[in-house]
Amino acid sequence: MEIKRFNEIDLKDCFFDSLKEDYPGFDTWYNKKATAKETAFIQKDSSGNLQGFLYMKNEDEALLDITPNMPEAKRLKVGTFKIDAHNTKLGERFVKKIVDKAIFDKVEEIYVTIFEKHEALIKLLEKYGFKKYGTKGEGATPELVFTKKMNTISGDLLSDFPLITTTGKRKFVLSIKPEYHTKLFPDSILVNEKGDKESLVKDISHTNSIHKIYLCFMEGTELLQKGDILLIYRTTDGLGPARFRSVATSVCIVEEIKRPSDFKTEAEFLKYTNAYSIFNEQDLKRWYRSSKAVVIKMTYNAALYKRVTRGQMIDFGVDEEQYWGFFQLTDEQFDKILEKGEINESLIINKA
Repeated sequence: MEIKRFNEIDLKDCFFDSLKEDYPGFDTWYNKKATAKETAFIQKDSSGNLQGFLYMKNEDEALLDITPNMPEAKRLKVGTFKIDAHNTKLGERFVKKIVDKAIFDKVEEIYVTIFEKHEALIKLLEKYGFKKYGTKGEGATPELVFTKKMNTISGDLLSDFPLITTTGKRKFVLSIKPEYHTKLFPDSILVNEKGDKESLVKDISHTNSIHKIYLCFMEGTELLQKGDILLIYRTTDGLGPARFRSVATSVCIVEEIKRPSDFKTEAEFLKYTNAYSIFNEQDLKRWYRSSKAVVIKMTYNAALYKRVTRGQMIDFGVDEEQYWGFFQLTDEQFDKILEKGEINESLIINKA
């Protein structure tokens, strides 16, 4: 994924043909954005062909050209959003980019207009909490309007993404070695003691995806349940004492837990784990042959703006002598770590 100015992207690319067909005047609109030096997120394949395009803008006025009208509110408009059909994982990465910006800009809701014929894109948006609101335009085929509220919880893990409900939820620390953490999570936040908050919105690494799959042997992880909260803990990089070099970095929510025995065949196991895992196929085959392996599928909901060290976690009451690979946190310990990590408060609903 790249961030490019409109004038750096070739409007003659066949990728834009369907947009030109759907929206008369698209060329004029595009050229205005190019003149204004506005930017968009794009994705190209290995041959340099466009696969995805995303343009967003903030609005706060009443929307009277939508039926029913939408009152004044702080909104993020998804102005143009297209991905090549059947590229589900790419679509998820773009959706994450949309909600990342919405959280950073502290908007009340996101909205997007889309023609009904784009069924795959509508299905993707609905999966992550966008709901049909109304229509825009005249004629027999107006655009549909979909909105996603950024301050309400439905109880569905994916629809609510990236919001985190903490009340009544179990919280655990899950440790990950640096070489795996680098592959699984964007590491920009670890460069300095306090990262640039905007860098999380601009992060375009391939690791910045909604879903993660991690495999491990750590005792107790097999007892995790859907909805459990995981505080990701990157173990020491060896450049100093663990008290200062081991850090809490991110918050995830468990989607499901599986064992190799839950899969009928090796091929089924590989298909499931390959999508979001950091391991190559040969490694995954070895994992499949181990009956003790635990497969953790989770959503990547938030990065801590400020890393929280092992020493600080101990100061918050975490037992220094226990095994730090996997253990449960109290509500108070979890809240203190998030506060120290300066997590965006709008992500936390019903904070314990």
